[in-house]
Amino acid sequence: MTRAKKSPAKKKGSTSRSTARASARSSGRFPRFLKALLFSSLASFGAASYVLNPQWRIPAPVQEALTRLGWPQHWAPHREPQRAQPREQAAPAAVTAAPTGAPAQTMFPECRQFFPHSRPPEVPGSQKLREVCFSAFAILHNGQTKTPVFVAERLNRQMLTQAQGQRRTDKFYAEARLPRAERAELDDYRGSGFSRGHMAPAADMSTAEGMAQSFSLANMVPQDQTHNGGAWSSIEQDTRKYVMRAAGDVYVFTGPVYSDKPKTIGSGVAVPSYIYKVVYDATSGRSWVHWQANAASTKVGPPISYEEFVRRTGLKLLPAGG
Repeated sequence: MTRAKKSPAKKKGSTSRSTARASARSSGRFPRFLKALLFSSLASFGAASYVLNPQWRIPAPVQEALTRLGWPQHWAPHREPQRAQPREQAAPAAVTAAPTGAPAQTMFPECRQFFPHSRPPEVPGSQKLREVCFSAFAILHNGQTKTPVFVAERLNRQMLTQAQGQRRTDKFYAEARLPRAERAELDDYRGSGFSRGHMAPAADMSTAEGMAQSFSLANMVPQDQTHNGGAWSSIEQDTRKYVMRAAGDVYVFTGPVYSDKPKTIGSGVAVPSYIYKVVYDATSGRSWVHWQANAASTKVGPPISYEEFVRRTGLKLLPAGG
C-alpha cells in the first residue's frame, strides 16, 4: 500500500512576511497613483487656463507638465516668446519708412463710424499693419515703426461740448492688443527727449473711456517737445474751433511721415520727420491738410491741399472726390 506524500507545510513566519511585502507594495502604489492623478489634473487645469487666457505667461512647471502629458512644446498659438536678454540690452531692429507696398484696402469692420461714408482708407501695404478700434477713434498701426499710420476721429459740436467737462488723466500705457515686438513701451520714451505726442488729442475726448484710451502709446509718436506744445497745439485748438462752427460731422485723420531711414528711440520707435492732420467737413465737402515738420522751429503756416497730401504720402484717407 502506497502512502500519499504529505505536502510540506508552509512556515507561518514566511507567509506573514510575504503578505506584508505585498501589502507594502500595494500601499506604495496607491499614493503614487494619487500623486499622478493630482499632477495630471493640475496640469490639465493649467493648460485649459492658458488656452483661454493666451496673454498669460506659462510657468516652467506647467510647461513641463504639459510636455509629460504629450502636449506639443509650443501648444499656445498666441503665446509671446520670452526675451533672451533684458529689454534695455536688446539691439533695436532696423526701421524702414512708413508703408510703401502695393495699395491695400483697410477694413475696420468694428468701427467704420470713424470714416466718411463708412469707407475705410486705402494705404500702401505692409506686412505689419494692424487695425485697432477704440471707443472714440480708430488706429491703423505700423509694427515696423511702432507708431500709427493714421488715427481717425469723427467729431461734432455736441461731442466737443461734452469733452470740455472731461478731466485729463495722463495715464500713459502700452497697448496690450499689439504684439510686444511691434508696440512702443513706456521705457522707450523715458529719457529720450521727445514728447509722447497724441495723434487723437485728449482734449477731443467726450467720455471718460475715450479720455483713458487716448493715452495708449499706440496713439503716440515721438514728437519734439517745443513743437508739441507750440505750433501743433495751436493746430489742434484751431481744428476744434472749426468743428464747433461746423454744421455736422467733421472727420480728422492724424499721423506721422518718415524719412527713408528715420531716427529711433528706445527699442526701435521711429521718430517722424513730419506730422499731418487731414480735416474733412462731411457737410460742405471741404478738406485741407496741416503739414508740419517735427521740429522746434516749426511755425503754424497755411495748409496744403488733400491732393498734394496724397501725392506726398500715397495715403488715400478720404473717399474719391473728398
